[in-house]
Amino acid sequence: MFTTKITSNNAPSAIGPYSPGIQLSDFIYLSGQLPIDAKTMEIVSLDIKDQTKKVLENICALLSEKGLSTRHIVKTTVFMTDLKEFDEMNKVYGEFFSDPYPARSCVQVAALPKNAKIEIECLVIDTLKYEEYSEDCSCCGGNCGEDCDC
Repeated sequence: MFTTKITSNNAPSAIGPYSPGIQLSDFIYLSGQLPIDAKTMEIVSLDIKDQTKKVLENICALLSEKGLSTRHIVKTTVFMTDLKEFDEMNKVYGEFFSDPYPARSCVQVAALPKNAKIEIECLVIDTLKYEEYSEDCSCCGGNCGEDCDC
């Protein structure tokens, strides 16, 4: 099989027949992460800020299994049960990312598993081998252009 399952002891296990993450070549697809504590498998809080933080911590735990971080995320989809809480979610979300931010969609849904208020899924690109190559590029330090022989 060409895909590799991604799990972490620091992120909740799947609550159904799916993988928390799947890697295919340089592409990583993270299933929607809920604000679940990995040890108790329960929702962390009823507060959207706490839930957003836990979701993003769970995403970070999965990414760290591959040596990656949020800078490798190229697209997120945020599912919320109440878009009136968007500003509060967005404040916490912004603490986990820096410019250039990943592309993002955010939609309101009728309900989420375990009565969560938020779920976030991600598309990630594992660029580590390319970053390593560009650091090793002796003639231009990775800034390859027309005059580079790399």
